[in-house]
Amino acid sequence: MGRLPSGDVSLAELSDYYSDALNRHGATPRGVDWNGEDSQKLRFAQLCRLFDLPGAFSVNDLGCGYGALLDYLTPQYPDIRYRGYDIAAGMIESARASHAAAIGASFVLASEPDRIADYSVTSGIFNIRLACPDDAWRDYILRTLAALDRCSTRGFAFNCLTIYSDREKMRPDLYYADPCFLFDYCKRHYSRNVALLHDYGLYDFTLLVRKAL
Repeated sequence: MGRLPSGDVSLAELSDYYSDALNRHGATPRGVDWNGEDSQKLRFAQLCRLFDLPGAFSVNDLGCGYGALLDYLTPQYPDIRYRGYDIAAGMIESARASHAAAIGASFVLASEPDRIADYSVTSGIFNIRLACPDDAWRDYILRTLAALDRCSTRGFAFNCLTIYSDREKMRPDLYYADPCFLFDYCKRHYSRNVALLHDYGLYDFTLLVRKAL
């Protein structure tokens, strides 16, 4: 795992952070640093607004954790072709163990997708920046968006904590992104068809980038 360019945090340190959370809380939302299952599912629902194909389609899930998104998707899309990626080996081991019987699903230890899919999504990977400076972390986000774009034929979706969070509740180890900047960036670099979702009651936002075919 490499070092974030110009930053003070390596992907190995982030892997250790999430591995520790998994060890303390198990394969639960708290094990991937979410407050609870309800908010996790609410975020998944926003990401899934990207999907506009009936029947079978393929999804890359970057930062898949223990595979919670696959559990959320399977009842709605039983023919989905899913591949999850994570930088924490413990997460991948947990995901593989609990989804051994899942047809059309696989989990890979990696920091970027290794295949082209119809869609790519990521939830929560831009939140924990530890001691990484703001400018270096933003560069990391933008490079990751470029990877999501390269690996998606129909579009990609992601979420971030928002700069519109309550100041007294903001933590120095978290990154709070500017939704207007990222909306404009995605419009200028990836697609004219971009949706900004910032109305679902959490201290984050979701961006949906749909590609013209």
